[in-house]
Amino acid sequence: MASSSSSWIKWFRENYAAPLESVQQLLRAIYVVIAFCLALFIGALKAVLVGPIAGLLLIIGNIGVILGLFPAHVVWTVYSLIKTKSINAALKLAFLLALPVFFVLWLALSIFGSVLVGVGYGFFTPWVSTFEAFRKDSDKEKFLHSIKDGTWGTIRGSCTVVRDFADICYHSYPLYLKELRESTGDQLHHSIRFAEVPACIVVGLMGLIVDIPLYTAIAVIKSPYMLFKGWQRLLHDLISREGPFLETACIPVAGLAILLWPLVVVGSILLAILSSIFIGLYGAVVVYQERSFKRGVAYVIATVAEFDEYTNDWLYLREGTILPKPRYRKKKASNSSELSVGANSVRRKGSSGSSEAPAMFVPSLAPSRSVREAIQEVKMVQIWEELMMSSEMRGMELVNANILTSSNLSEWLRTKGSSQEIVGLGLSSYALLHSLVFSINSGSAGFLLSNGVELTNLNRPQDRLLDWFFHPVMVLKEQIRVIKLSEDELRFLEKLALFTGNIPSIATLENGCLGPQDALRAAQIQAISRRLVGMTRSISKFPTYRRRYRQVVKVLLSYSLGREGNSGMCTSRSNRSGSSIEIVPADV
Repeated sequence: MASSSSSWIKWFRENYAAPLESVQQLLRAIYVVIAFCLALFIGALKAVLVGPIAGLLLIIGNIGVILGLFPAHVVWTVYSLIKTKSINAALKLAFLLALPVFFVLWLALSIFGSVLVGVGYGFFTPWVSTFEAFRKDSDKEKFLHSIKDGTWGTIRGSCTVVRDFADICYHSYPLYLKELRESTGDQLHHSIRFAEVPACIVVGLMGLIVDIPLYTAIAVIKSPYMLFKGWQRLLHDLISREGPFLETACIPVAGLAILLWPLVVVGSILLAILSSIFIGLYGAVVVYQERSFKRGVAYVIATVAEFDEYTNDWLYLREGTILPKPRYRKKKASNSSELSVGANSVRRKGSSGSSEAPAMFVPSLAPSRSVREAIQEVKMVQIWEELMMSSEMRGMELVNANILTSSNLSEWLRTKGSSQEIVGLGLSSYALLHSLVFSINSGSAGFLLSNGVELTNLNRPQDRLLDWFFHPVMVLKEQIRVIKLSEDELRFLEKLALFTGNIPSIATLENGCLGPQDALRAAQIQAISRRLVGMTRSISKFPTYRRRYRQVVKVLLSYSLGREGNSGMCTSRSNRSGSSIEIVPADV
């Protein structure tokens, strides 16, 4: 009886299992198509209702910041160029003559970029949020989030963008100018002869006249190739279920990418035109570096050929270029035939390094990674949250130790923070030091987050801002590990980091250490503290940092006021009862 039932089951599987699987796949495909159409309709409706409000808030806010601070930017920039000692008088004259061009470019590009970002953010964020909602588990959550996500959040996000942009213009840019004014000739000195100033101006203008139209022509001519190559790559992933189409929940989002790919192509053309402006102006820098007008002209011609060759490589077209590519450097930086283009470097075909050019944004058309592989990356928001959480935790410890007071915190919030470096800079340096020491003590090869996630070169976010942060921090971590600080030396380094190297002030922090007796050891620790504070100062200029850090300071101020209030209550009670009450700091 058992053998007959098993044979019947085997016969059923052989004859009906495959058709049933085909039916299930068909039903799943129909479900995906219906979900995609529904998300497209709901996203379009939300974009029409929310997009104008969010876009106008972002455009009006950013343009208001640009125009409102423009007179101050002009004054700050001119004053900083005149006061700095890192460049000579002739180079100051060259910069002052070029400033009107840069100011006009700043107004034109920033206003145009604000309009473009406002329209794109306001109309496409609700769409993307709607498609993202279909990644939820249950159908009820998918429907509710598809209606709710991307509405009020988009409006709040536009206000956040304006706030971060205002912080960059009002806080970060003056900090850069302050560093320029305070830099001395011993740290960085650039000079140029007065006779070379006209050559720099002529080559800069020639770069604008030649590079802008040629870059635009190359980008427009090759845009159809980019359009169809991109569609071919995405459709191949769709058919073979690779890359973003590997997970069923991500298929609607990937389908939206197919529809919006023409906008990516248009954005690449606009970015190529924008990049050509700065690449053309960089010809003046080449004249200054090479001390040669001819090499500056050669740079203007060679960059067009480099751009053509670069786009050919990315779009899998014919290798090389038919355009002339004269040599404009006297010496090559290495044996890899490296050519300098703009502020970055582009390696020729066949070199050991990777090709990268600032000229045009061309999305990778190679087979994309699966969603599961992408999820393994640590997100940039996790790193920001880790830094803020560490600052908040260490700040509470300092409040409990009476190192930070409510008056310090409130004064920093009221002013630009320059008068309270222990709050604006020292606390962040102190927290970063503890994070590095935590990673070292844990035996981590990278940067260990408090939640146990290890940040390494393999899983770090592919973010340009993080490129400026990750490698120097890893070098500093290795330097701290190699010198093997004792407990007293670590306490001394904490003092230096918290008080930003201000030796007279560190006596107020009684943590059981007066500093190492060995002068060489003390100099090593002070050098590490200077690097640590310098990195923190650079991080503080990043977008979104100031907004997030102000929230941390507000939390610490509330905590300090609450602690002082509890202390006052305990003191008054002790006076009435005639006995003293000892208040033990909270264990954070």
